[in-house]
Amino acid sequence: MEKERELIDRLIDLSFAEDIGDGDHTTLSCIPPTAMGKSKLLIKEEGILAGVEIAKEVFHRFDPELKVTVYMEDGTPVKPGDVAMVVEGKVQSLLQTERLMLNIMQRMSGIATMTHKYQSRLEGTHTHVLDTRKTTPGMRILEKMAVKIGGGMNHRIGLFDMILLKDNHVDFAGGIDKAITRAKEYCKAKGKNLKIEIEVRNFDELQQVLDLGGVDRIMFDNFTPEMTRKAVQMVNGRFETESSGGITFDTLRDYAECGVDYISVGALTHSVKGLDMSFKAC
Repeated sequence: MEKERELIDRLIDLSFAEDIGDGDHTTLSCIPPTAMGKSKLLIKEEGILAGVEIAKEVFHRFDPELKVTVYMEDGTPVKPGDVAMVVEGKVQSLLQTERLMLNIMQRMSGIATMTHKYQSRLEGTHTHVLDTRKTTPGMRILEKMAVKIGGGMNHRIGLFDMILLKDNHVDFAGGIDKAITRAKEYCKAKGKNLKIEIEVRNFDELQQVLDLGGVDRIMFDNFTPEMTRKAVQMVNGRFETESSGGITFDTLRDYAECGVDYISVGALTHSVKGLDMSFKAC
């Protein structure tokens, strides 16, 4: 949690530096510093709201005297015409925080909306949708927060909180057995209590993993639904299972009905459309 807090603080600082630079000369030139006003966050598209808590931090970091009144919390279904919050205070502050707040909330709400759509597709199964590391550089912590708000689950935050032995790791290590053995030895030597997941590309690799053991989860990479059903039967509950690679919204449920525990979907974060909203004077 401390690391997350640090990343969010640094992101907000960098974003203000990027946007304002040596001053918002448009606002400073035409708005008196004593002018007071209020603006509302107006929703213009149906979806799931996300980023409210981060928006409050943006406002308060820039101007602690801004008063934020929240009418809709993170995770709330929204529709056009809804007012999610009203912010009161110096007009200069409202104008200088507007774009950063909207960038964050539109992006996070778009991800939460997409995640909700995917997880709803899995209703009635025990399968959970996972995000990936295919995120916007610097915004990963916020994007993964949005996935959780939308009802999904986080896979791993980065390279530091889980061991995921992918095809390149296996090939460079010299095979399934060497990759798993070295990962376990590394964790023991470093005193790390990390979960170990391994990606398999075919049934031969899967059988090698089943014979050796020593992992927590097995990822079926680019398996068809038919292959996935057979793979789940081979694992027979001994390890967690995950499907990944080439899975679309249309095929998502086919994989879930094979009995896999998780499905990772890069589309939750890498190509999502932001939810339309605006910040208007009221």
